[in-house]
Amino acid sequence: MKAYNTQLGARARIEYLKVQNFRALHDVEFKDLTPLTVLLGPNGSGKSTVFDVFAFLAECFELGLRRAWDKRGRAKELKTRGSDGPVTIEIKYRETGYPLITYHVAVDDSKSGPVVVEEWLQWRRGQRGKPFRFLDYREGQGRAVSGDLPDEQDRRVEVPLKSADLLAVNALGQFADHPRVAALREFIIGWYVSYLSTDSARGQPEAGPQEKLTKTGDNLANVIQYLAEQHGDQLEQIFDVLRQRVPRVERVLAETMPDGRLLLQIKDAPFSHPILARFASDGTLKMLAYLVLLYDPMPPPFIGIEEPENFLHPRLLPELAEECRAASDRTQLLVTTHSPFFLNALRSEEVRILWRDEKGYTQTRRATDLQGVKEFVKQGALLGHLWMEGQLGVGDPLVNQGAPTRPIGGRNR
Repeated sequence: MKAYNTQLGARARIEYLKVQNFRALHDVEFKDLTPLTVLLGPNGSGKSTVFDVFAFLAECFELGLRRAWDKRGRAKELKTRGSDGPVTIEIKYRETGYPLITYHVAVDDSKSGPVVVEEWLQWRRGQRGKPFRFLDYREGQGRAVSGDLPDEQDRRVEVPLKSADLLAVNALGQFADHPRVAALREFIIGWYVSYLSTDSARGQPEAGPQEKLTKTGDNLANVIQYLAEQHGDQLEQIFDVLRQRVPRVERVLAETMPDGRLLLQIKDAPFSHPILARFASDGTLKMLAYLVLLYDPMPPPFIGIEEPENFLHPRLLPELAEECRAASDRTQLLVTTHSPFFLNALRSEEVRILWRDEKGYTQTRRATDLQGVKEFVKQGALLGHLWMEGQLGVGDPLVNQGAPTRPIGGRNR
């Protein structure tokens, strides 16, 4: 796994996301994003698609636009059915000590493959300052302003790219002359969008410490080895939490085999000999992987987790939600869930409800903006209970196909 520069991107926070023409996300905005944001909604409502927006953008930077585009079936499968115009992603993020920055990128298909139709970076210097684009590109041609605090008066330098399928931020972000562009590049490359698999975690990788968990978790044993060698106190804290969550588990061992592979073993308290990880329960391995991720001494700047409730006992989910919120002091998390138990530990401003309208497009509202939710919460009601009782008025797959059953108030956000 590639490490990221903590001095650049680690403390940036995404405050806004807008997506257009990305599958069911025809035109969706998420405003006032919180350090922990949880997506709730019926199957097929667009939660995983929002998740994939972040994965797509990260892959564009790490692997290149063409590979990320082709992997998703190109325009035929990626673009919203029946719509014109490019796939557009816009995020607003804030680095510590800097104004709010907007990153906008639009991609469309051509005879030769994907093309970056438009890409720009913009900020506003001061409360009364005009929006200023310090990077502005179209189809490989454009200009950028260098320096740590680019300004309207600074000279714009034209730097053509080799081809129209290259991202300007990815290219110019490798040069010291463009520190703000470099910061965004490091930030996005550092994102961790999880596709953890217990089957992958049971594998026996080649021995050797590795600092970061892969997206599938197939190097879990290597990360345990790294933590044991470099961050023993942090690993012991992970074991302490694991013991509270999984009865009788004492510790996890990563042992090097004679053939050079690394064997992950789990020691149960009553027994003298550990068992192989491949014989451990899915829930034990999943919980261990989540704790390794959330207790990372230098966590990724952004973490995405899909349906963490899978394989876990319902009683463990409120505690896992609290672990996520604690981790959000050091990173930003996006989580999808179908669990009322996980939802019960959340604040209404942290939850977004998703559904599909009559045209098949995803719509969203914050739970706190739904009619009656604030009043229920003030009286001590929990979000998971409100959802299961139908009090949210939206998001029930068995009622009105998950769409609102009454005026729900609020704005599409």
